[in-house]
Amino acid sequence: MNLAILLLAAHSLAGVAGTDSLEGAHAAIGAALGPVVATLFAVGLLASGLASTSVGAYAGAEIMHGLLHVRVPMVARRMVTLIPALLVLAIGFDPTRALVLSQVVLSFGIPFALVPLVVLTRDRRLMGDQVNRWFTTVAAALAALFLIVLNGLLLWLTFAG
Repeated sequence: MNLAILLLAAHSLAGVAGTDSLEGAHAAIGAALGPVVATLFAVGLLASGLASTSVGAYAGAEIMHGLLHVRVPMVARRMVTLIPALLVLAIGFDPTRALVLSQVVLSFGIPFALVPLVVLTRDRRLMGDQVNRWFTTVAAALAALFLIVLNGLLLWLTFAG
């Protein structure tokens, strides 16, 4: 879904001013492609957000239970995610900027997921017959390095200017 939205925006809005926010992109899509496509864009964003939220919540609950052997009540889990978001909106912080910064903060975790993934999938004792071959490991390591460098650049550009 995210890729479809990105491709739609890149193809239809190249060079169009005012598309640096979700509201601006929605308005520009409506002007360029019509209100039906603009509505589909909005529904796609909503569906993407809801899907990622539910997957993240489920993954967090499983990690808490499986690794830490802790069961957190559903209401408490919801409050932990809802209250900070409502506070950000209540103090008047720009929602688009908050969204971008939240994704930048989440990107801190990329190296902590990619490096163990590459290392563990090349371990024959752990993976057995499903172990990555040499070429796959090298390709994955290069891709991980590339993504980590891009992530470092994103962090530097976001926080240093």
